[in-house]
Amino acid sequence: MCLAIPMKVEKVEGDFAVVSSGNVKRKVNLSFVKNVKIGDYLIIHAGFAIEKLNKSEAKKTLEILKELK
Repeated sequence: MCLAIPMKVEKVEGDFAVVSSGNVKRKVNLSFVKNVKIGDYLIIHAGFAIEKLNKSEAKKTLEILKELK
């Protein structure tokens, strides 16, 4: 089973972005997603952004993940 996590964009550097979720920060590849801006939420899997997600959906998903801890 694979799990993709919503993460918030903090910095865009060409084809890469620095994203965060809680205390976790990662540098991810943006090759599959266009027009990424600071503040966007992205679904991240295996170091790649695979989809943009609106803020309310991202927040809902993150809350569900917190409940699973």
